[in-house]
Amino acid sequence: MPSFDIVSEVDLHEFTNAVDQAGRIIQTRFDFKGVDAKFERNELTVTIYAEADFQLTQMEDMLRTALIKCKIDPLAMQLGDVETAGKQVKVLVTMQNGLETMLAKKIVKLIKDQKIKRSKDQKIKR
Repeated sequence: MPSFDIVSEVDLHEFTNAVDQAGRIIQTRFDFKGVDAKFERNELTVTIYAEADFQLTQMEDMLRTALIKCKIDPLAMQLGDVETAGKQVKVLVTMQNGLETMLAKKIVKLIKDQKIKRSKDQKIKR
């Protein structure tokens, strides 16, 4: 049986673009004028800083929208707990990169159970 690989990776360049787009949205929105709110990216994590919880929620939505525009599935976002420090609140967003071993094995089993055959005339695109 031919082998195959399952890949689930976040494109760092597109991820950087999405975070930058979300940051530009904050700078232009009227309800964020004079508010100390920002996104800080470090590899596959983004720390969202704001002055209130509701602003964090709005910023999470902005990031999701930017990720969709950059063709990154927003379901890869894993939100941490909201932390309060002085008059600022922050949340750590981690992008899931790769698949857990058990999930990958389950996907492989489902594909093999379908027993898909290919004729010798069919070529596999690589």
